[in-house]
Amino acid sequence: MPGLRTTAVHGGRDDLAELGVHAPPIDLSTTYPIPDQATGGAALGAWADGASEADSPVYARLHNPTVARFERALAELEGTDTAVAFSSGMAAITAVVQAACVMAGKPHVVAVRPVYGGTDHLLTTGLLGTTTTYVSADEVSSAVRDDTGLVVIESPANPNLDLVDIADVVHQARGVPVMVDNTFATPVLQNPAKFGAAYVVHSATKYLGGHGDVLGGVVACAEALAKPVRQLRVLAGAVLHPLAGYLLHRGLATLPIRIQAQQATADELARRLQQHPAVAEVRYPGLTGSRLIGVQQRGPGAMIAFSTVADPHTVVSKLRLITPAVSLGSVDTLIEHPAALTHRLVDGEELRDCGVSANLLRLSVGLEDVEDLWDDLDAALNAVA
Repeated sequence: MPGLRTTAVHGGRDDLAELGVHAPPIDLSTTYPIPDQATGGAALGAWADGASEADSPVYARLHNPTVARFERALAELEGTDTAVAFSSGMAAITAVVQAACVMAGKPHVVAVRPVYGGTDHLLTTGLLGTTTTYVSADEVSSAVRDDTGLVVIESPANPNLDLVDIADVVHQARGVPVMVDNTFATPVLQNPAKFGAAYVVHSATKYLGGHGDVLGGVVACAEALAKPVRQLRVLAGAVLHPLAGYLLHRGLATLPIRIQAQQATADELARRLQQHPAVAEVRYPGLTGSRLIGVQQRGPGAMIAFSTVADPHTVVSKLRLITPAVSLGSVDTLIEHPAALTHRLVDGEELRDCGVSANLLRLSVGLEDVEDLWDDLDAALNAVA
């Protein structure tokens, strides 16, 4: 098997030699010529049934070759049969919940908090006709019922970076499909399918794209599970634009070296923050000594969560280099206050119960020089200490 970097560079490019090109082309067609209408009709039927291949793309809502290259590349990195790309991470998560719960007639979800605020809000509202039981990672078994269609976890968790033992949760789920949001770790550091996860989802907007200029989501899974997910994409029209597919595919080529560099900087910043008098707590997998690092997760990652002694809004307002913004995984460093932004719609008491304090800040470390980032953080913290 090729190594990780080789797969990241060459994945999804198997048809380029036949096409006679070096860089993957961008196919912007919305429709495709169908000289044989019967063949076109058969292809349309195949796509509507969730097929991965057919004799004609027919129409851009059904299939796009540029997006398909990104899907093949991501599946290779995750070690799954296939992947299905969507217009956003939330569109991907919504499709998984619909496929595993609504279409399967099992409308109950078990979710381990914390998860991304958008996921939490989707499950809490019940807009998809589901009900959700929120538990800690060691309570999954007791929460699973006969009508449970899906178990939802994130590891590292958003935003406090808790690590969840995926294999243990899969064991507790007793055959119920487990969905793992792998956005923070990326396939560079973790492959949830290896530990029994049925669905591996990414907000591709984050590390996979890596430059803050493309929106997308993706589900990696077995082919049998992908079929209803594709059907939902066709019917709902939550398709990834070809240009976004091209940018995400290009982003995968540099993903391993970006993660390696960002992780090294994050590790240094986390250790310095831990010693700062204006910081109450640092949550970073590299500092906890978790048994899952080196076993489930190959490195601690490039996300840091830390609680400030002073008002976090004031700390953020003093920063000059680091950008105060939601999202993460970009080449530039971003910071946000989860309780005010990404997790605003989650009940405050429930947030605190799952380890997200009111003063917690989430830092997504970019590719800047570590000393420049530290100077900015240190100055902001000292200004309000």
